[in-house]
Amino acid sequence: MLRVKEPFLRGSVRGDALELLASGQWTVENAPRIEEQIGQLGRDGGALRRVAIDVGAIERFDTFGAWLLERLVRAWTAQGCATEVHNLSDTYRDLMEEVRHSNMAPLAVPQRDGALVATLERVGRTMVSVGRDLIQIVQMLGEVAVVGLRVVARPRRLRATSLVYQLERVGWRAVPIVVLITFLVGCILAQQGLFNFRRFGADVYVVDLIGILVLRELGVLIVSIMVAGRSGSAYTAELGSMRMREEIDALRTMGLDPTEILVLPRVLALVIAVPLLTFLGSMAALYGGALVSWVYGGINPDIFLSRLKESIDLDTFEVGMLKAPFMALMIGVVACVEGYQVQGSAESLGFHTTASVVKSIFLVIVIDGLFAVFFAAVGM
Repeated sequence: MLRVKEPFLRGSVRGDALELLASGQWTVENAPRIEEQIGQLGRDGGALRRVAIDVGAIERFDTFGAWLLERLVRAWTAQGCATEVHNLSDTYRDLMEEVRHSNMAPLAVPQRDGALVATLERVGRTMVSVGRDLIQIVQMLGEVAVVGLRVVARPRRLRATSLVYQLERVGWRAVPIVVLITFLVGCILAQQGLFNFRRFGADVYVVDLIGILVLRELGVLIVSIMVAGRSGSAYTAELGSMRMREEIDALRTMGLDPTEILVLPRVLALVIAVPLLTFLGSMAALYGGALVSWVYGGINPDIFLSRLKESIDLDTFEVGMLKAPFMALMIGVVACVEGYQVQGSAESLGFHTTASVVKSIFLVIVIDGLFAVFFAAVGM
């Protein structure tokens, strides 16, 4: 039976000197045994001034063994002992030199900042990220504007087939869900308005509530949020997948403009479809409000329509419709920007798709607030 050769590291103390004898196979298979013996020698050491390590009996040496030996040398040197290695074979001398000159920098001790500094750092990084996003959005708006002017100058450059296809996707296919949701919102507004106005005997004023809220604010806002979640996320996923497969780079290689081919038809489709969806959604919400007012509040449809004509005017309708193209433009631009930022992983695709929806909804609400201030200033 063959005798298994085990690593050995034996030491003897003579005065203020420690003499170590290393033997056996200093390889990765025997690393636990070597580390255990190194630990024991470290605990048994006293007031030493010199350490001599004889490695002439080592039969086999690999990188792991060389690093253990170097770690032992550095440990004793750090304690103020003059450490020397004797009888190192020429075969392993180059390996030992490489290990000795690696990882010489001292370990950096991470500095733990206070809570205030960490909070300020997070705020700063967030603001930098917001600024970067705004720059990318403005850049994409500029590219879409340039491409749009180019198409106006040469209408044949417009990809009509792609535009019609995108209109069918984001417009026609979205009609059922938009009509259903806005209808339910109109029903809820009417029910809650009747429930509260009835306390004051002012049931009929629920018509004013529904008409103004739906036509000025809620109709376009709800439709835009739904489009951002439905179509904006789809745009980001599509462009992100194309970027992962390097199809966008292939278009540039062929001398084609990805903004003209991919972005412009999608943005134009949203700019056309969202106002139409807003109109349909507003009408569905008004119908739902009228139905609940009739069934739940006893307000006859003729009375509802008559009161609706008195409470709203053309400006009320125009306010909501004027917002729709700008919100659609922002949704399309943000979705395409996030799609272009996707890297080559599924995690990145999911992250940017989520970011597209969140940023689009946030900017839609911001645009709605800015328009509210503007229309109030001009008296609409």
